[in-house]
Amino acid sequence: MEAAGGSRSEDERGRRRPGLVAPALANLAIGLPAIIPLYSAYWLLTNYLPSTCDAFAPRPDTSNCDYHTLDHAPVMMSLLAVTGAILLLAVLTVDVLGPRRRADDRPGRWLATAALIPVPFLLLLCLAKA
Repeated sequence: MEAAGGSRSEDERGRRRPGLVAPALANLAIGLPAIIPLYSAYWLLTNYLPSTCDAFAPRPDTSNCDYHTLDHAPVMMSLLAVTGAILLLAVLTVDVLGPRRRADDRPGRWLATAALIPVPFLLLLCLAKA
């Protein structure tokens, strides 16, 4: 038996309460493939939206338009749609449906740690800016 200040957390019936390590690691693992939709959204917000393309300009040479960005925008949008849907399915499966199958677990802890999903992308973004 452990001391009163031990590392195990138990409820009044002596059962072990689940911690936050498993949900945190699972959501960080989801965050690795989530780099693709997060980068697609980042690219669309930083490159495509601020572009000054005027499709109906009388003279295209004066519109200051980056046609390279316009060419890649449909590919990035479709990549975001497909990988974003897959990411949402993964979050739904791991953070909502998974804990509901176990009697001693609730989705609240798992959904709270879902904020860790963008951590790998943000880390790579910070490394790329440095």
